Amino acid sequence: MSQFSLGIEEEYLLVDPETRDLVASPDPAFMDACRDIAGDRVTNELLQAQVEIDTPACSDVATAAKELRRLRAAVITAAGAHGMAVIASSTHPFAQWRSLKRVTKQRYDQLARDFRIIADRLAICGMHVHVGIDDADERIDLMNQATYFLPHLLTLSTSSPFWQGEHSGLMAYRPTVFRDLPRSGLPEHLENDRQWQDLLGTLEETGLCDDGSKIWWDLRPSINFPTLELRVCDICTRVEDAVAISALFQSLVATLHRLRQRNQSWRYYRHLLIEENKWRAQRYGVRGDLADFGCRNLKPFSDLIEELIEIVEEAALELGCLAEVSRVRAIVAEGTSADHQLRVHQESLDAGADGKEALIAVVDWLIETTRAGIGSDEPTTTADLLAKRATTS
Repeated sequence: MSQFSLGIEEEYLLVDPETRDLVASPDPAFMDACRDIAGDRVTNELLQAQVEIDTPACSDVATAAKELRRLRAAVITAAGAHGMAVIASSTHPFAQWRSLKRVTKQRYDQLARDFRIIADRLAICGMHVHVGIDDADERIDLMNQATYFLPHLLTLSTSSPFWQGEHSGLMAYRPTVFRDLPRSGLPEHLENDRQWQDLLGTLEETGLCDDGSKIWWDLRPSINFPTLELRVCDICTRVEDAVAISALFQSLVATLHRLRQRNQSWRYYRHLLIEENKWRAQRYGVRGDLADFGCRNLKPFSDLIEELIEIVEEAALELGCLAEVSRVRAIVAEGTSADHQLRVHQESLDAGADGKEALIAVVDWLIETTRAGIGSDEPTTTADLLAKRATTS
């Protein structure tokens, strides 16, 4: 894995096209079809109603975007062949978590035993972005610095305004559910990789945590790869938004690397302050304000994004992804998935729909928007996908 390589993971929800509710027990042949098309790039998640994809390590954003669209197309097509639809949303608008079923797997069985109802409530999906950093100590240093920007990245990705049929009042409810887990939230400030390894060893030797992948920080050194793994984001319904945020994170990491080479760094701020910005990101999204701790005032998020684009511009140019980074302006102007979900919901109510009908309209928007942007040249049937795979392998 090379310096600043890029990998993207996305988690999707499986929906019944008739009821628009989550499919509690999908046909097992669905996962077989996914694997036939995409190999081990498609896997189960905790709940049977969830499915996860991960791109290979890509040398640039354009390649990662192509892989992401290919994998979305594979899952959507396989789901359609088994009577299901797919939504890229961090929560389902009205599904009830108590009606869902877990995947039978040793890791998930252990999570259920350890966390009981907390694990059962994890009917949430996210997006993870890996950026390659060759040096282990630098991964820790850049994690410390990039923590400041986690609220900004969350703001751009919000897609979970509803929870169990209710408007939560937040643009991103997913982090509220997730923070019930131990070892979640903002990452601990560490001095170097030795401290990270010592922390992992202490957790394992004391029996507190037997697996470093169960440290669910918003940003962490990957356990399996030499990468810095962004985990704070909701999943983006629009694939182009996912690509833009991934490009922004990659460019940010490269920018902080450049500062480090000049013996400079981004200023470290107390986690209490960053948590306040993370809360504002959850609550208000792109239409709100975040604190600029250097200026000691609140600024419109749109202004902060302009500043952030300027900060990463040189690195983005060198990485060849300035166009993708610049798209975050469109996210701010047009709104995130959460903004659109709330708009569709309100428009449906204004048109005379009852509460359930309005939520169904949101699901319909999610299904259609998840499909959009995967490419008109992509195969549209399982047979087509298998045929394409055979000719390119």
